[in-house]
Amino acid sequence: MGTVDYEAWLAQVPESVRRDPLWNFQVYPKALLLSDLVWEDTDRMLKDARGREIARQLIRSVGSICANIEEGHGRGFGRDNAYFQRVALGSARESRGWYYRGRRFLEPGVFEHRVRMPDEVIGGLVLSSGKQRRYRKP
Repeated sequence: MGTVDYEAWLAQVPESVRRDPLWNFQVYPKALLLSDLVWEDTDRMLKDARGREIARQLIRSVGSICANIEEGHGRGFGRDNAYFQRVALGSARESRGWYYRGRRFLEPGVFEHRVRMPDEVIGGLVLSSGKQRRYRKP
Protein backbone atom coordinates (compact mmCIF):
# COMPACT_ATOMS: atom_id res chain seq x y z
CA MET A 1 0.00 0.00 0.00
CA GLY A 2 2.53 2.55 -1.15
CA THR A 3 0.28 5.38 -2.25
CA VAL A 4 -2.61 6.17 0.05
CA ASP A 5 -6.03 6.98 -1.36
CA TYR A 6 -7.35 8.78 1.70
CA GLU A 7 -10.93 8.91 0.40
CA ALA A 8 -10.98 5.14 -0.24
CA TRP A 9 -9.52 4.51 3.20
CA LEU A 10 -12.05 6.86 4.80
CA ALA A 11 -14.92 5.06 3.06
CA GLN A 12 -13.98 1.78 4.73
CA VAL A 13 -13.82 3.26 8.26
CA PRO A 14 -17.03 2.20 10.05
CA GLU A 15 -19.56 4.96 10.54
CA SER A 16 -19.64 4.32 14.29
CA VAL A 17 -15.93 5.23 14.43
CA ARG A 18 -16.40 8.35 12.33
CA ARG A 19 -19.40 9.49 14.41
CA ASP A 20 -17.50 9.26 17.67
CA PRO A 21 -16.44 12.72 18.96
CA LEU A 22 -12.88 11.36 19.06
CA TRP A 23 -12.89 11.42 15.24
CA ASN A 24 -12.97 15.24 15.43
CA PHE A 25 -9.62 15.24 17.21
CA GLN A 26 -7.55 15.90 14.09
CA VAL A 27 -4.68 13.66 15.18
CA TYR A 28 -6.79 10.55 15.67
CA PRO A 29 -7.74 9.79 12.03
CA LYS A 30 -4.07 10.22 11.05
CA ALA A 31 -2.98 7.80 13.77
CA LEU A 32 -5.69 5.33 12.74
CA LEU A 33 -4.60 5.51 9.09
CA LEU A 34 -0.99 4.94 10.11
CA SER A 35 -2.14 1.92 12.10
CA ASP A 36 -3.73 0.46 8.96
CA LEU A 37 -0.68 1.25 6.84
CA VAL A 38 1.76 -0.43 9.21
CA TRP A 39 0.09 -3.78 8.49
CA GLU A 40 1.04 -3.48 4.83
CA ASP A 41 4.44 -1.98 5.53
CA THR A 42 5.56 -4.81 7.80
CA ASP A 43 4.75 -7.71 5.44
CA ARG A 44 8.21 -7.65 3.86
CA MET A 45 9.94 -7.06 7.20
CA LEU A 46 8.33 -10.12 8.76
CA LYS A 47 9.78 -12.34 6.03
CA ASP A 48 13.35 -11.33 6.84
CA ALA A 49 15.13 -12.32 10.05
CA ARG A 50 16.65 -8.83 10.33
CA GLY A 51 13.29 -7.14 9.94
CA ARG A 52 11.14 -9.21 12.29
CA GLU A 53 11.96 -7.32 15.46
CA ILE A 54 11.65 -3.98 13.69
CA ALA A 55 8.21 -5.04 12.42
CA ARG A 56 7.08 -6.17 15.86
CA GLN A 57 8.23 -2.95 17.50
CA LEU A 58 6.70 -0.85 14.75
CA ILE A 59 3.33 -2.60 15.06
CA ARG A 60 3.37 -2.12 18.85
CA SER A 61 4.41 1.53 18.81
CA VAL A 62 1.98 2.58 16.07
CA GLY A 63 -0.84 0.68 17.78
CA SER A 64 0.01 2.41 21.04
CA ILE A 65 -0.57 5.84 19.50
CA CYS A 66 -4.23 5.10 18.79
CA ALA A 67 -4.78 3.15 22.00
CA ASN A 68 -3.50 5.96 24.19
CA ILE A 69 -5.42 8.66 22.34
CA GLU A 70 -8.57 6.55 22.79
CA GLU A 71 -7.87 5.93 26.47
CA GLY A 72 -7.15 9.58 27.18
CA HIS A 73 -10.20 10.79 25.30
CA GLY A 74 -12.33 8.40 27.30
CA ARG A 75 -11.15 10.12 30.47
CA GLY A 76 -12.32 13.56 29.38
CA PHE A 77 -10.54 16.87 29.21
CA GLY A 78 -7.77 17.56 31.70
CA ARG A 79 -4.75 16.01 33.32
CA ASP A 80 -5.70 12.36 32.74
CA ASN A 81 -6.17 13.02 29.04
CA ALA A 82 -2.90 14.97 28.96
CA TYR A 83 -1.04 12.01 30.45
CA PHE A 84 -2.31 9.59 27.80
CA GLN A 85 -1.59 12.11 25.05
CA ARG A 86 2.00 12.34 26.29
CA VAL A 87 2.24 8.54 26.18
CA ALA A 88 0.83 8.62 22.62
CA LEU A 89 3.39 11.31 21.80
CA GLY A 90 6.20 9.05 22.99
CA SER A 91 4.80 6.20 20.89
CA ALA A 92 4.61 8.46 17.82
CA ARG A 93 8.27 9.41 18.24
CA GLU A 94 9.16 5.76 18.74
CA SER A 95 7.21 4.83 15.60
CA ARG A 96 9.10 7.40 13.55
CA GLY A 97 12.35 5.86 14.81
CA TRP A 98 11.26 2.32 13.97
CA TYR A 99 10.19 3.44 10.49
CA TYR A 100 13.64 4.93 10.03
CA ARG A 101 15.31 1.71 11.17
CA GLY A 102 13.10 -0.30 8.82
CA ARG A 103 13.60 2.00 5.83
CA ARG A 104 15.54 -0.58 3.85
CA PHE A 105 12.40 -2.71 3.63
CA LEU A 106 10.30 0.08 2.11
CA GLU A 107 10.30 1.79 -1.24
CA PRO A 108 11.88 5.27 -0.91
CA GLY A 109 8.61 7.11 -1.59
CA VAL A 110 6.74 4.95 0.90
CA PHE A 111 9.42 5.51 3.52
CA GLU A 112 9.30 9.29 3.04
CA HIS A 113 5.52 9.29 3.45
CA ARG A 114 5.54 7.02 6.50
CA VAL A 115 8.25 8.91 8.35
CA ARG A 116 6.30 12.17 7.86
CA MET A 117 3.01 10.76 9.19
CA PRO A 118 4.23 10.44 12.79
CA ASP A 119 5.53 14.01 12.50
CA GLU A 120 1.97 15.21 11.85
CA VAL A 121 0.70 13.22 14.83
CA ILE A 122 3.53 14.52 17.01
CA GLY A 123 2.74 18.13 16.13
CA GLY A 124 -0.93 17.74 16.95
CA LEU A 125 -0.25 15.93 20.22
CA VAL A 126 2.30 18.51 21.38
CA LEU A 127 -0.25 21.29 20.91
CA SER A 128 -3.11 19.37 22.48
CA SER A 129 -1.31 17.92 25.47
CA GLY A 130 -0.01 21.38 26.39
CA LYS A 131 -3.58 22.69 26.48
CA GLN A 132 -4.72 19.66 28.49
CA ARG A 133 -2.00 20.11 31.13
CA ARG A 134 -2.95 23.73 31.74
CA TYR A 135 -6.57 22.76 32.36
CA ARG A 136 -7.59 22.59 36.00
CA LYS A 137 -10.81 21.00 37.12
CA PRO A 138 -13.11 23.49 38.88
